[in-house]
Amino acid sequence: MTEPDIEEELKDRAPDAQDAPPDSWPEHEPDEPRDPAKDSGKESDTLDRDNHLKSEFVRSVKDALHDEDFERVYDLVEPLHPADIADLFELFDERERLDLARAIRDLMSAEVIAELNDWVREALMEALPAEVVAEIAEQLDTDDAVAMLEDLDEEDQQAVLAEMEPEDRAAIESALSYPEESAGRLMSRDFVAVPESMTVGDLIDFLREHRELPTEFWEVFIVDPMHRPIGTCALSWILRTPRNIPLYDVMARDQTLIPADMDQEEVALRFQKYALISAAVVDEAGRLIGQITVDDIVHIIQEEASEDILRLSGAGDGDINEPILVTVRTRLAWLVVNLGTAMIASSVVGLFQGAIAKFAILAVLMPIVSGMGGNAGTQTLAVVVRAIATNQLTDSNTVRMIFRELRIALTNGFALGALIGTGTWLLFHNPLLGAVIATAMVVNNLTAGLAGILVPVALDRFRIDPAVSSAVFVTTATDTMGFFSFLGLAVLTGLA
Repeated sequence: MTEPDIEEELKDRAPDAQDAPPDSWPEHEPDEPRDPAKDSGKESDTLDRDNHLKSEFVRSVKDALHDEDFERVYDLVEPLHPADIADLFELFDERERLDLARAIRDLMSAEVIAELNDWVREALMEALPAEVVAEIAEQLDTDDAVAMLEDLDEEDQQAVLAEMEPEDRAAIESALSYPEESAGRLMSRDFVAVPESMTVGDLIDFLREHRELPTEFWEVFIVDPMHRPIGTCALSWILRTPRNIPLYDVMARDQTLIPADMDQEEVALRFQKYALISAAVVDEAGRLIGQITVDDIVHIIQEEASEDILRLSGAGDGDINEPILVTVRTRLAWLVVNLGTAMIASSVVGLFQGAIAKFAILAVLMPIVSGMGGNAGTQTLAVVVRAIATNQLTDSNTVRMIFRELRIALTNGFALGALIGTGTWLLFHNPLLGAVIATAMVVNNLTAGLAGILVPVALDRFRIDPAVSSAVFVTTATDTMGFFSFLGLAVLTGLA
């Protein structure tokens, strides 16, 4: 086929595209120039091989900032991606961050604000005038604007909302009315929904003609006259289906609807279970009010996983940008609790101080039993807390899980008991002492296995977060039983 023939063929196949007026097409921002060094994995002038800002570059920005050479600061920062500018802010201290924000001016975009660490963003928002914060919030998607404003004080929050356009303000106030860490806070109100009466051709024309529609979306929601979602159409289906086919005939009727008050952790689990890219959020009447997309879920999964790990250790948020007093208050509270549990364990040792005085080697060996029990309990606890968080552990398989962990605890206990018992016998030439510590090791491993699963399961049944409280109870159980079993057996067998 010759080139003119090809052009005629294209005209016949796509008359709408040829006849559509130029202003009906959506506007596209030109793509940002990409650094080839980034894409190839090589070092650039600003980023190293791990995609971190080079210390030399950060030092250059700091030096220019300290010299009040704001023009040089701007020139250095301008080529950076918004995510890298956000990383740069997190590498500066509080005073330097404000100076950097003033120096880079218009580079302090909504994209940069959305990428900032929560603590850094909150401090910056409190320092900026309300009208500036309002202007930034209006540029963000609703979910990002809510994330930016929800941590502000009530007074600052109201001052920012008062500066916003009525429509944007109403959307953010509506989102803030939902519980924290719920789907209503997480969802975006930018979505495309059309009636079921449309054909594929009608939908394509609608998407071309309405320039106020979102610039990025993956599927179109089909709604009934009550604005309740009844199906979805992926963009790939729309592009490959003849224009005269009704949407009702090609839409996917199976969809996962997210209630607005659902906890964000449960939302993430549904996305993971059903391999979703986006999902409709509905109110109590089942009406479509927003959507959640997978890019938000990736952030939630990371956030929830980090939160559970840090709660197990009592380390609070574990964020290096968290204020020192907040970190000290969180960690000290758990350290005080641990101090109390340590005193309980030491009181058990006090019951046997006469036996220890007669046979001092017991004082050398007893920390081994309690320490190994604590480690075994922590292993079980980590597995169980994760299983609860990911809905792997339910009422249907709890009993099976308990017996599974008991078998693991017995196996590990006998293996460790044989090792420590043989070693003690050979080292101290006392077979009875070896038998006592081996038996105590088995008993304490059983205790660790039981406590590691029963404590978090019981806390979860009482609607208490097992990631927060379990470690204290499990450690207390293994320390107490470790000392009691070893020293008690030593007395019963006549060692002391």
